[in-house]
Amino acid sequence: MSGLRRYAYVGPAALRERARAEPGAVIRSRAALAEWLRAHPDALREGATYVVGVGGELRLAPRRSEHIDCAGGEDVLAAGEIEFGGALVVSRVTNQSTGYCPDPDCWPAVAAALAAADIAGPRGFNDACVFRRCPGCGQTNIIKEGWFVCGVCDGELPRVWNFA
Repeated sequence: MSGLRRYAYVGPAALRERARAEPGAVIRSRAALAEWLRAHPDALREGATYVVGVGGELRLAPRRSEHIDCAGGEDVLAAGEIEFGGALVVSRVTNQSTGYCPDPDCWPAVAAALAAADIAGPRGFNDACVFRRCPGCGQTNIIKEGWFVCGVCDGELPRVWNFA
């Protein structure tokens, strides 16, 4: 998956440094998704946490899981929340992960992971989050309505992704 940005974990250090739970399940096929959903039936109602690993694999974990756990503590190509419109269809995908703060340009990694597993899904993020770190106070911000101002210190936020 060359040419795609890798996202390192940028969330709380305490989560990065604690012992890892089992990483998310790798979903490489519709059969693997069906098996995972049988083991996690709540996901059909409430969705799941996902990441796309640097190898392009889709990983799923129960909805309230931390993205860093789903990723096994590794870098990712994408991270967010995913919902299902039936056993083998993805109905909603976001890039909402304050642990990795991926930019909306990570969609191609999600699309490729779904396509590789032969899982139907949307044509893009249903809700795309834009994250920026305040250069003044260090706070992570979600940009809403194009307002690039820090919610803590009112400092101006950069127009380009700045968590590297």
